Amino acid sequence: MINFLPDSFSTTLFLCGFAFLAGFIDSVVGGGGLIQLPALFFLLPAASVATVLGTNKLSSIAGTSVAVVQYARKVNLNWRTLLPAAITAFIFSFIGARAASLISASVMKPLILILLVAVAIYTFIKKDFGSMSRLKLEAERERFVGVAVGLVLGLYDGFFGPGTGSFLIFIFIGIFGMDFLSASASSKVINFATNLSAVIYFAATGNILYHFALPMAACNILGSVVGTRLAIAKGSAFVRVLFLTVVVAIILRFGYDIFSRP
Repeated sequence: MINFLPDSFSTTLFLCGFAFLAGFIDSVVGGGGLIQLPALFFLLPAASVATVLGTNKLSSIAGTSVAVVQYARKVNLNWRTLLPAAITAFIFSFIGARAASLISASVMKPLILILLVAVAIYTFIKKDFGSMSRLKLEAERERFVGVAVGLVLGLYDGFFGPGTGSFLIFIFIGIFGMDFLSASASSKVINFATNLSAVIYFAATGNILYHFALPMAACNILGSVVGTRLAIAKGSAFVRVLFLTVVVAIILRFGYDIFSRP
């Protein structure tokens, strides 16, 4: 069953604007949900949480898929490691989506806030972090660690989500030795897998507003094309600055959610 709510041209226009900006940010460093999700909740107050999440995921996966193609043409991606990790992330994202009703997201936020603060401080202090690629793992161990990353972050993205792209980029740099541009490109492959799993789940349960999601998807693609081309042209230094900006924005958002509660 497909959900439909009364819409207006202005609502669709505003959502498309936010979708473009989300596609741009997400294609470079992740964090597009920080822009698109609040807009959906604000502009579609009558929609259920599941429907908002489903509409968001369909729009997001459109931009993510284009980002993967754009990066694959210009950046050397390690598919032997990324594909097993992506398949694992796909499976565990679905499990995470099913388990979302069992644990309150409020329990997760303080822990995620602490981790994000640590990521931001480390990236800011270590100026050469992600400035160039450095081989850190042997091939077999790299695939094993990739699957483990897909399992943990796939489960997290399906269950909760915010900050997944930032964590992926940090892990790909810190553990796999990638530079910021390669890490950003690699994170999109995992993000595509987790988004696809979530879209299948939300579509099967009738929780996507297609008349909003489809035009948003088109704008998300446009934003993603602009973002990936800019990231490829500007390189790792540009991605690093935007990464820190988005991580700080997520920290502020989480901090507000946690400390504003009575």
